[in-house]
Amino acid sequence: MFQRGFLRDHSTISAGLYVMVDLLMIVVGAYVAYVWCLGQSGLDGYYRGPVLVGILLTLSVFPALGLYDSWRGRSPIDQMRAVTVGWFGVILGLILIGFALKQSANYSRLWVVTWGFWTWALLVLGRFATFAVLRQLRIQGWNHRRILIVGNHALAEEVLARVESTPSTGWEVIAAAMVDHDGSRHVGKVRVVGYRQRIERLARRFGADEIWLCLPLEQQALIDRVRWDFRHSTITMRLVPNLHGMRLIQHPVAEILGVPMLNLSVSPMQGWSRLIKALEDRALAFLILTMISPVLLVLAIGVKMSSPGPIFFRQKRMGWNGRLFTILKFRSMPVDVESKTGAVWAKAGEKRSTKFGSFLRRTSLDELPQFINVLLGNMSIVGPRPERPVFVDQFKEEIPGYMQKHMVKAGITGWAQVNGWRGSTDLQKRIEHDLYYIEHWSFWFDLKIIFLTVFKGFISKNAY
Repeated sequence: MFQRGFLRDHSTISAGLYVMVDLLMIVVGAYVAYVWCLGQSGLDGYYRGPVLVGILLTLSVFPALGLYDSWRGRSPIDQMRAVTVGWFGVILGLILIGFALKQSANYSRLWVVTWGFWTWALLVLGRFATFAVLRQLRIQGWNHRRILIVGNHALAEEVLARVESTPSTGWEVIAAAMVDHDGSRHVGKVRVVGYRQRIERLARRFGADEIWLCLPLEQQALIDRVRWDFRHSTITMRLVPNLHGMRLIQHPVAEILGVPMLNLSVSPMQGWSRLIKALEDRALAFLILTMISPVLLVLAIGVKMSSPGPIFFRQKRMGWNGRLFTILKFRSMPVDVESKTGAVWAKAGEKRSTKFGSFLRRTSLDELPQFINVLLGNMSIVGPRPERPVFVDQFKEEIPGYMQKHMVKAGITGWAQVNGWRGSTDLQKRIEHDLYYIEHWSFWFDLKIIFLTVFKGFISKNAY
């Protein structure tokens, strides 16, 4: 199975760096404005309140403008525009909050204006400096993204030339497959080959992180053919059609290296989103494990007394980007129950569980140790449920889009589960709900699913 080289993607580090620089500039701007306007060093405690509110507003407004997404290959001028709009929105929000709480008269208006100006200047300066540092690191080889180009000769070589002329973006073309040329040759350091039926072998061989399809839109059959070849992969795939001069409205178009690209298959867990998801998971998992620790102790004793064997059941499951991890559950069946039958899909009426184990499975309490998986970073609290590799190999051939569920971390609960699609229910419906979650992911969507899980996600007629 082809797995995307996501370990080379340091988008979370880049996003975290931008966040730290932005917050530092906000605080420094407040201090500078205080000294400038009031002639005093430090920052009076009463003035720290607006700064804190400004930070919270920034962490809400800036992500909404994509300021913590990847800016690789995009213009820093666009960043400056987005920062200007975002910071103006933060200042406007602070003013409205001050009026609503009748606190605006307690602060120097000159300080507010000066803070707004100085922080805007520092934010822009900080952004340019961070952008320059990241560019230099990429020139040195850090955080490169390895690209396999598939396409027609003219358009593919145009994109190849753009990538090679801008090493600071961190894009690296490792091979190109031409659909209108046969044979093998080199363009610079890049190997160019003819298109092959099993193109994913080429991607695996060169360790590609992304596939760029440099094909005109009228070659839909070929686009579909390449997508079909990668139906079992979670690799990022972008379409680079010849869109120059065309006006597109409400299409998922990104501009990278000045080239319009359609995102065909891109994980939402990048940059700021990935950082927020990680913080959400770790914080909630730690809090929940602390709260339920007495319950875990009681259940562990119950498992130990119900039948001989370990307390935890460990099993390999497939998670993010098709990587295997060991899932933890309270053991609900006798040891080696599948030694004779092999892997068996859980279904209603089965009698493999112990009496206590049957209770655990009906109430989903056997899943509680998976919060340890979340704390270790193997799983998320919310996401598609992970499956055993043997069943993944079966379902990926039967259900269109099945492997796309692995574009995010597997979860303890998910949109499919809170809507009743669990156990031996319709797998097609379950995957539809999983993909809907991936397409519409947000922090608030996660909280909604957690809330629904508390009230209807544990006990279900389909839990056995």
